[in-house]
Amino acid sequence: MALRRNPTVDEMALLDYLKDLGYDSLYLTLQEEEPADAPVAGSAAATVGPADRLAALEVVAAEAAGCTRCRLAEGRRNVVFARGNPTADLMLIGEGPGAEEDRQGLAFVGPAGQLLDKIIVAMGLDPDAVYIANIVKCRPPGNRDPQPDEVAECIGYLERQIDLVEPRAIVALGRVAAQTLLGTDQALGRLRGRWHSVRGVPTRVTYHPAALLRSTSFKRPTWEDMQAVMERLAAG
Repeated sequence: MALRRNPTVDEMALLDYLKDLGYDSLYLTLQEEEPADAPVAGSAAATVGPADRLAALEVVAAEAAGCTRCRLAEGRRNVVFARGNPTADLMLIGEGPGAEEDRQGLAFVGPAGQLLDKIIVAMGLDPDAVYIANIVKCRPPGNRDPQPDEVAECIGYLERQIDLVEPRAIVALGRVAAQTLLGTDQALGRLRGRWHSVRGVPTRVTYHPAALLRSTSFKRPTWEDMQAVMERLAAG
């Protein structure tokens, strides 16, 4: 599945958003749609059909829905497994659900998620065409960072999501997601600006949308990170 510009995007609204980031114009390299049966190069699941992958993801989601492995299960309203297209080329990963995500049972639907959707649209994509998940599936109390033991109990679900979705690129949103996925304690600033690998998938690190809501100074570097992702996806 090729990632393409959503033809229903309001171009003026798009430019208004980019002006907030410090850009006066937008240039996108569009990719021709690939044949539906074209396998992903180096794909471990290239011989597994989309229906089988979707069924396997549903099994993982059902397992997560009944999970009580850590203390986060005690205070949750809903397990937040993911949101979006399970055969997406692009996967975005945050740290954990917030209050609105816990209420709806969907990833990134609160204020930070609404901003993330705007960024995705600015990339020329439909938010429903990407796959969005978190390091942990239950809301940490008071939106605190997930603790190491909580991450250890939950990370297996995310690893299976990555393996089954088989994205062509991953974006780690924020310090917790980046450090967890990359197995490092390096600061976010040191992890940005270059490509990493997570379970064999090219991965870029950027700021969490919640950080952009707190400080507009993060908007421009975040957009630069997303431009690198766009270029990677366009290159095939």
